[in-house]
Amino acid sequence: MNTSLRNTARTLGAGLRALLVLSVICGVLYPLSVTGVAQALFSGKANGSEISDASGRTVGSSLIGQTYDLPKRSPDEAAKPDLRWFQPRPSNGLGSNGVNLRYSLILSGATNRSADNAELITWVTEAKATVVADNSTPSYRVRPEEVPADAVTSSGSGLDPNISPAYAKLQIHRVAERNGLPVRQVAELVGEHTEGRTLGFMGEPRVNVLQLNTALKDVRKG
Repeated sequence: MNTSLRNTARTLGAGLRALLVLSVICGVLYPLSVTGVAQALFSGKANGSEISDASGRTVGSSLIGQTYDLPKRSPDEAAKPDLRWFQPRPSNGLGSNGVNLRYSLILSGATNRSADNAELITWVTEAKATVVADNSTPSYRVRPEEVPADAVTSSGSGLDPNISPAYAKLQIHRVAERNGLPVRQVAELVGEHTEGRTLGFMGEPRVNVLQLNTALKDVRKG
């Protein structure tokens, strides 16, 4: 074998050894170590930040918003909110998944409309009127100026799991009336599930809707 062929063989051999070593390190050892550390130190987050009810049944993830709508009587019927529950932010303009015909999935994404867009203004105006009508009760009247921005606008992803404390408080009287619960008891639930800014300065105070509704469900059963 001439020198050129020997050099080529050595180069290929070195390359193959490097490929095998890096495959084991990067494709096996590193993922296993990261997974092990995540499971040991951050098990809940590593497994999807799941939320369970009082019976231990997983009801969703604290990272992804859910809708609380009444069952549709026909496929063409527009979704109507189930007003027994705290409602999340709207997700207008996101559409549904038309590829997987077995499921109708919410698509993540924003509306990408400017603040002066006529269609967006119509959505916000109609949404505000709906929030006022849905959350007003015989003993509590919601004024339009009390409706916070997150009650009538979707988040960047459209899947925001949180609402502002102001929007949660606005819904308290309606939720209490629909469930036959004292207003004070529902207000305490909101207070218990209100989180402050991360590390005291990042983000805004928030209420996780799924966690709040899960607690409400447990109170209703009790």
